[in-house]
Amino acid sequence: MRDRSKPRGLGAVIGWTALSALVPGSAHLRAGWRRTGLTLISLYAVLLLGALWTLLTADLGDLAGQLAASSWLTGVTVGSLTLGVAWFALVVHSFTVLRPGMLRGAGQAVAGVVAGVLAVAVMLPFAMVGQYAAVSQSTLDQIFSAPPTTPAPQPQADASQTADPWGGRTRVNILLLGGDADTNRIGVRTDSINLASIDVKTGNTVLLGLPRNLENVRFVPGSPMAKRFPDGFRLPANPDGSREDLLFAVWEYADAHPEIFGGRKGQGTKTLMETIGYTLGLKVDWYALVNMWGFARLVDAIGGLRLTVPQDVVFGKYNEGLVKAGTRRLGGADTMWFARSRTYSDDYTRMGRQRCVLSAMLQQADPGTVLSRFNRIALATKELLQTDIPRPMLEHLVPLALRVKNAKVTSVQFVPPLIKTGYPDWSKIRVITAKAIRASSASSPTASASPTASPTTSPTASPTGSPTASPTGSATARRSPAPGATPTTAQRPGTRTADPAAPKGINEGCA
Repeated sequence: MRDRSKPRGLGAVIGWTALSALVPGSAHLRAGWRRTGLTLISLYAVLLLGALWTLLTADLGDLAGQLAASSWLTGVTVGSLTLGVAWFALVVHSFTVLRPGMLRGAGQAVAGVVAGVLAVAVMLPFAMVGQYAAVSQSTLDQIFSAPPTTPAPQPQADASQTADPWGGRTRVNILLLGGDADTNRIGVRTDSINLASIDVKTGNTVLLGLPRNLENVRFVPGSPMAKRFPDGFRLPANPDGSREDLLFAVWEYADAHPEIFGGRKGQGTKTLMETIGYTLGLKVDWYALVNMWGFARLVDAIGGLRLTVPQDVVFGKYNEGLVKAGTRRLGGADTMWFARSRTYSDDYTRMGRQRCVLSAMLQQADPGTVLSRFNRIALATKELLQTDIPRPMLEHLVPLALRVKNAKVTSVQFVPPLIKTGYPDWSKIRVITAKAIRASSASSPTASASPTASPTTSPTASPTGSPTASPTGSATARRSPAPGATPTTAQRPGTRTADPAAPKGINEGCA
């Protein structure tokens, strides 16, 4: 039964309308629309309980992975816009059932304005979520545009593993590259080269870093590049003494010489992936290239990075640029020059500065900053990343990335004095890589199920022979503790420590 017996004051109309925006149905109950009010409140309670149950019972990693799927983002976009329109209509109807027409003239105007503002205000969050979901879907579809694939299956994979997104593998290997591609450049030079080998169950990761100035690079036997350079990647030096036959130039050289590949263009990516895999004795599943200048635009999009520059960093063709020492917020261009400059420095110190910048980005790109600058960040991201990771794999890679954050991460940097970049010991590189992979897998609960398998290593022979001998010197991979031993800080899951074998300066740079 509806209560129409007496008019309500301006404060009551505004108050009950506002309450209905938070608790749908409350205004209807006050106005005597009991059945409608109870129905709305019941539906609202079901939605709240359903959301709470999902948060309490669902695996947040899997949930995040599902939200990265294209179909889920479409559903979020449509659902958010639908709920926004429904909530708008609900507030308007809640206002009308309170009979604002019984107010005096001025009261009606004030109540109408307040109700209109409330109706628009409750719709905005839903519209924002829908817009963010649509922008996210467009960005991800553009970046992850490779055809659907899965990692190459292991030889022992059987029919029961056909539903496994990892193709029966216990680890996946992703090549992480930093390049200097830009609209005014031809080709890509990969100045930063790291391979992440990740345990798909635990997230335990081995990060293998190769220096850009690695010489005499060997190629997969029988490949077009191996036929062109049977004794290693060697070219005459430039007139100024600079070298273009180092590891960083493999992609660019392969792209610039399609005649080596029978006229096929765009072979740089595949060639570098195969070369890195052959060097480390691993099968590279996918790559991700971060465009350095795209990264600069991303830094600008989040409002800059606060960094501590330990000493002046000079840059530019004529040493005309300077990033001054001190702690302050740097824009994208200065951040990139701080990370990339080799003037009065070396590759290893620069590697340390790059790791520092990446760490600062992860720490300072907080959710509030991302949400407030979402559209700018999405636009910059389109210019930032190039990859062959298929779009459907994001549903599985996102939860894997979340596991990595809390897992054991081992860093192995193949730099002096561990190896000589001019005359690399390829066998030693492979042995150290294999030991690091075994140590990482040994901490996995599933490792004991297949103690003889090393799922990521390739059976290909080393360029200089079979890597059977133990390497000389200290390996950079941190080993798991012996049974019953207390793990050190460097061995505890979730900790990241400096690489003890890196030369002085590689772990220094900024705070």
